[in-house]
Amino acid sequence: MRISVIVITYNWPQALDAVLRGLARQRELPFEVIVTDDGSDEQTKQVLARHAQHFPVRLTHVWQPDDGARMSRARNRGIVAARGDYIVLLDGDMVPGEHFIADHHAFARRGCFVQGSRMLPDERATKRMFAHKRFRPHFFTRGLQRRRHALRLPWLARVWAFPRVNRRGIKSCNMGFWREDLIAINGFNEAMTGWGREDAELAVRAFNYGLMRCDLRFAGMATHLWHRSRKYEGRSINDDILDATVAHGLQRCEQGIDAHLGEFTQPPIDLRTDAAA
Repeated sequence: MRISVIVITYNWPQALDAVLRGLARQRELPFEVIVTDDGSDEQTKQVLARHAQHFPVRLTHVWQPDDGARMSRARNRGIVAARGDYIVLLDGDMVPGEHFIADHHAFARRGCFVQGSRMLPDERATKRMFAHKRFRPHFFTRGLQRRRHALRLPWLARVWAFPRVNRRGIKSCNMGFWREDLIAINGFNEAMTGWGREDAELAVRAFNYGLMRCDLRFAGMATHLWHRSRKYEGRSINDDILDATVAHGLQRCEQGIDAHLGEFTQPPIDLRTDAAA
């Protein structure tokens, strides 16, 4: 099984640097890392160029112009560009623990997608992570929310990871899908822009398609770096789209991944090749 990690980013190079360092230190390396970019400036390219000099696996950059928050489109383009069998979706402010890929590998199963968890450090702990690059929050770190997710207990994780259908707590910041399943449901809904609901809408279509959800708890740990909340307060068009998907039992969206299937007939350039030139 070849695992492609798709990291979505937008103009936070310091966080992306921490995420890439975490991926480079995995006990089990992925097949490739694709950074899909919703319009970042040159600073992000500089971070990628620096990591490309020594990154242990294939590293690519899929960029699109900054035309508002188009996370669904960015993720879809990353999925199409991927050459792996299994996709791990990771936000550009989610720093993976050293067993992150190994745990996703161990819990991947046909007919399911995996919903991972996250630790939430406060502003002070996040600044400490930036200042001391080897520091990772642990169970006893001050200012850590959801500290139970700092515990890696594989035996308990297996008990917890029973297949089910439940929308609660769906977050695309840490998810695992078979690539063919994402293609079948047409990926993320690109009619959904701005903040929120695109991950829940994807999960609803996955359930309608027949997939089950397995929660990855006490394994697959990642740290969600603190930042000011960007959460949209109030109802948006994305809520209406989600409601329609639920009401009509949709499995596929109209504006999705199929718009990009011809875009990457040749895989994106491995940035390590450019770094070696």
